[in-house]
Amino acid sequence: MQQTNDPFLEIRPYNDDEVPGAIDRLIEDEEFISAILKYRFPNLSGIAGWFLKPILKRYLHSKWNKIKTVRDVQLHVATYMDSMIKSTSEGLTTSGVEKLDPNSSYLFVSNHRDIAMDPAMVNWCLHANEFDTVRIAIGDNLLKKPCATELMKLNKSFIVKRSAKGPREMMKALGQLSAYVKASLDEKQSIWIAQREGRAKDGNDKTDPAILKMFFMEGRRQKIEFADYVASLRIVPVTISYENDPCDAAKANELYRKQQEGGYEKGEFEDIESIVQGIVGQKRRIHVAFGNVIGNEFESPDELAAEIDRQIYQNYHLFPANYIAAGKEHNSITDNDREQFDSKLSSLPEGVAQIVKAMYAMPTDKKADA
Repeated sequence: MQQTNDPFLEIRPYNDDEVPGAIDRLIEDEEFISAILKYRFPNLSGIAGWFLKPILKRYLHSKWNKIKTVRDVQLHVATYMDSMIKSTSEGLTTSGVEKLDPNSSYLFVSNHRDIAMDPAMVNWCLHANEFDTVRIAIGDNLLKKPCATELMKLNKSFIVKRSAKGPREMMKALGQLSAYVKASLDEKQSIWIAQREGRAKDGNDKTDPAILKMFFMEGRRQKIEFADYVASLRIVPVTISYENDPCDAAKANELYRKQQEGGYEKGEFEDIESIVQGIVGQKRRIHVAFGNVIGNEFESPDELAAEIDRQIYQNYHLFPANYIAAGKEHNSITDNDREQFDSKLSSLPEGVAQIVKAMYAMPTDKKADA
């Protein structure tokens, strides 16, 4: 049962006792069922939807009947992740995880290139090394549909209220979020959060000090010095490198239109489309690098942001496309790599292609400066 005195009820993911009810609501959600049919049976979903929907619901009830806890959900997701990595990539590698303690909790602050895949890749690396999975920070802009909320909260996601209006409401929401992050870590539940709001569409991964100020709100409330509170959070910078970004052209198109037209209006389902494309699109090779735990050396959010950036830049795993885009020679580059990258750029309008090229070059430049 939900606890009415739970200070985090509005934003936290589901607890074990809430999982069966959430799954039942999800299966009975018509939009969710329609979306599955449209994806799996695009030619039949419209004509035979009335016939297929009850069959699909019965199938899901049977398939998910044994999912009773949060861990059950995570293990179920892991089977999909295994299949997805095999079908949409040429392999996932990781580094730095050996420096972490499976019995501790960490605040993973990650660069952000893909809405769903970034935390999923971190989770997969942790799971493969026998760590518990993370609780995932997700903006409420992605929760416009009830089924999306159910899915995210089942998958250990907690809500960042980006839509909060007015200074008082925003401060209350940020204070609640800061307290939830610390409470989770104290419960030995690690956290994943992006280093900034929104993806780095231009390839420039840069930490927003405002995120770090949010972390410290609970420390200030407890009258703890910034450096000491930061050390208690056990922040670990994480760098996720994709050899190919399935959403690169869409990101570049958005940036190009902003340059040319002075603005860009997102479509209602554009974020959902980006999530789907990020999941099913080809990524080639992927590397997830875990940095070093940050101690009490940093006295301000700006100093801390600079250290997170330094570690993220230093831990970039550069692929041939990065060197090619930056105009640099490297012994890993093959003729096939050049042909693939040239083919990618030649298929795009000139302005968009230049942004894509700069996007892939950026990690090479940043790593050189780290």
